[in-house]
Amino acid sequence: MVTAGDFRKGVTFEKDGQPCLIVDFQHVKPGKGAAFVRTKYKNLKTGAIREEAFNPSDKFPKALIETKQMQYLYDDGELYY
Repeated sequence: MVTAGDFRKGVTFEKDGQPCLIVDFQHVKPGKGAAFVRTKYKNLKTGAIREEAFNPSDKFPKALIETKQMQYLYDDGELYY
């Protein structure tokens, strides 16, 4: 689990079952009221970027993202080699 207070650029988490990547964040502590974390995150499945404010104590499951380096050779119709 990752809390909204732990958000940094590049952190991945799951929101509503979708893997997301933190693009930008800002910890805001107003003069009155509780602190919050203003975030801009990208849904890794759809590519949509959203802005949302979270309570620093909000918890989210950590998204496990696997990256592989590959080499593009050629394509044959819809297949890539």
